[in-house]
Amino acid sequence: MATVETPVANPQVPWTPAVSPWLIAATVMLATFMEVLDTSIANVSLPHIAGSLSATVDESTWVLTSYLISNAIVLPLTGWLSMLLGRKRLFIGCVIIFTISSFLCGLAPNLPLLIFFRILQGAGGGGLQPISQAILVESFPRTKQGMAMAVYGMGIVVAPIIGPTFGGWITDSFSWRWIFFINVPVGVVAILMTIAFVVDPPYMIRKTLKQGLKIDFIGLGLLSVGLGFLQVVLDKGQTDDWFESRFIVWCTVVGILGIVGVVLWELRQPEPLVDLRLFAQRNYAVATFMMFAMGVVLYGTTVLLPILVQTLMGYTAEWAGLVLSPGGIVTLFAMPLVGRLLGVVQPRWLVVCGLLILGAGMYRLSELSLQTGFWTFVITWTMSRAGMPFLFVPVNVMAFASIPREKTNSATGLINLTRNMGGSVGISLVIAAQTRMAQISQSNLAGNITSLNPAYAARLHNLQAGLQAAGSDPTQAAQQAQALLYGEMLRQSAMLAFVDVFRILAWICVALIPLMLLMKPVKRGAATPPVH
Repeated sequence: MATVETPVANPQVPWTPAVSPWLIAATVMLATFMEVLDTSIANVSLPHIAGSLSATVDESTWVLTSYLISNAIVLPLTGWLSMLLGRKRLFIGCVIIFTISSFLCGLAPNLPLLIFFRILQGAGGGGLQPISQAILVESFPRTKQGMAMAVYGMGIVVAPIIGPTFGGWITDSFSWRWIFFINVPVGVVAILMTIAFVVDPPYMIRKTLKQGLKIDFIGLGLLSVGLGFLQVVLDKGQTDDWFESRFIVWCTVVGILGIVGVVLWELRQPEPLVDLRLFAQRNYAVATFMMFAMGVVLYGTTVLLPILVQTLMGYTAEWAGLVLSPGGIVTLFAMPLVGRLLGVVQPRWLVVCGLLILGAGMYRLSELSLQTGFWTFVITWTMSRAGMPFLFVPVNVMAFASIPREKTNSATGLINLTRNMGGSVGISLVIAAQTRMAQISQSNLAGNITSLNPAYAARLHNLQAGLQAAGSDPTQAAQQAQALLYGEMLRQSAMLAFVDVFRILAWICVALIPLMLLMKPVKRGAATPPVH
């Protein structure tokens, strides 16, 4: 059946909402900030969740990645659902699903149920980012759309950074369950504010199923299978010894077939769920890859550092969050500065600047040790986060500078999908890499724990003497001294693995710089923020 589109008003006629756009911004960003916050608020709580639900820390990372995968799968559907239900109705529906599933997450009695409820939570939150982006852009006049993008960017970039601090405080002061319960009152307020202040623009095109509005169920199925099974490979690969496990091999095969299938299928569809033809635009293709890489580094490091300071340095969840929070503050204040610089500097050079800052911060993190103090962690982390504002906004501007207006729905969903996938892959890869590298370092260091090593023998003798002086008998002192030195070896090998991963991430940032040479220059003032 042919698709019928009947605009109710001329889209070129300026439209302004009845209330202040800043009030609308506060409304939509309240819900979106809450949703993005949940991508990282559980980071510092993973050891607590694992202990409470009788799981390992590796297994508990599914609490993060399951949310991101579910979130990513829903993103391509947002444009279709907006046309069917209306943007305001869809936004309210997403907040309702997100709020109810948050409450269920807090009640979860075991890890499988928590992961299931997180999948529901991610599905509800998947539409909030692109919908809020569209509402912000259309609520502000064109001359202030750059400010709208900056407001959106502050929520998307800052929320994952301050999430661990907030989550740590809640976990230490109450329980990890309250990091989910806290969403309930916020969600209720967001729903009431949306009902009161947000309206769909009069020129927004609505379709119905009777008018030929269709959804690509085959494409959605292939996409879900591909992303889901590949995520299983990333999360379970290290535990099951990767391709030594037949389960991992089969998951890999199914995942690859799903991804290849969705590519071949979508390229043949006149109205694809994921419009891969957008990658014919060079700037968009490079920018989308940059978003994926940013997701890897941003989410990967945000989950890695809290685990480091809690498991090796003895920090509480709250103190682990405090290490990360100043980075969020710097990002918050730097975002408007980047918005102003976009008027005088080509976006690609701002991205180069951001990559250098981020890479330098990651490399500095790779030089830390078990003797590093709290403020050194804070300063080094904050330095690395200072590069994020120079990446997020300029990359978005370059991505959509050459995308036709009628393609912005598909383009926004795809780039958000890519960023979330980068975050999911980043979390899985850094955890797997740290675990594997710790095993390698442990094997290397274990060769030095021998009586033939004079340094080890002297250290063991001194410990035994000290323990005997404290009241242990010679046999107990010998056993305790060996256990202490073995424990210290495990800590050192784990720390070596952490710094190795940070160093790899630093070099990834540097390796991305040449990609900016592929980007076409963007005319100042020509780029319009994307609308979904």
